Amino acid sequence: MKVSTTAASMAGLTLAAVFSVVSAPLAGADTPAGPVGPGCAAYAQQVPTGPGSVSGMSMAPVATAAANNPMLTTLTAALSGKLNPEVNLVDTLNGGQFTVFAPTDAAFAKIAPATIDQLKTNKDLLTSILTYHVVPGQATPDKVVGTHKTVQGADLTVTGTGDHLQVNGANVVCGGVRTANATVYLIDTVLMPPAQ
Repeated sequence: MKVSTTAASMAGLTLAAVFSVVSAPLAGADTPAGPVGPGCAAYAQQVPTGPGSVSGMSMAPVATAAANNPMLTTLTAALSGKLNPEVNLVDTLNGGQFTVFAPTDAAFAKIAPATIDQLKTNKDLLTSILTYHVVPGQATPDKVVGTHKTVQGADLTVTGTGDHLQVNGANVVCGGVRTANATVYLIDTVLMPPAQ
């Protein structure tokens, strides 16, 4: 499935303008589908109630919901300007309809410390990596398989079925978690955009 976006026409817009476009949900986004993935049971045990739980995340916009999830503290730091003060995507992410492939803290732990240090000072690289994890519109687990154009501009591909989904080879730990404005897929690896 190829996601239709206006990414080509957005090339000259600022990042905030790109994020502020409220995209229509992807086909099937209104189809209720529960979370899928081999880590959903462990996630539910780790965070059974409260704002970081599956039900709690559904009440908040995506960046706020991520901040409430104890498995997404590094991603939250990267999105909120705590990793690099020049990169703060909270308001823009909270303002549209998205599918977000959210690397867990364990995913960020796989990145070499030298790369993390580089992200602290290279706003373009950090922004490119973060926006490569975001697709306009919402895709439920039954509609997410296929190739999607990211906000960053490059494509990513979701493969698999049921509890065994992958995004560019990264495993979905628990996916289809709904927030007030996004569908979130927790993944076990940080996705790197293709070289341009």
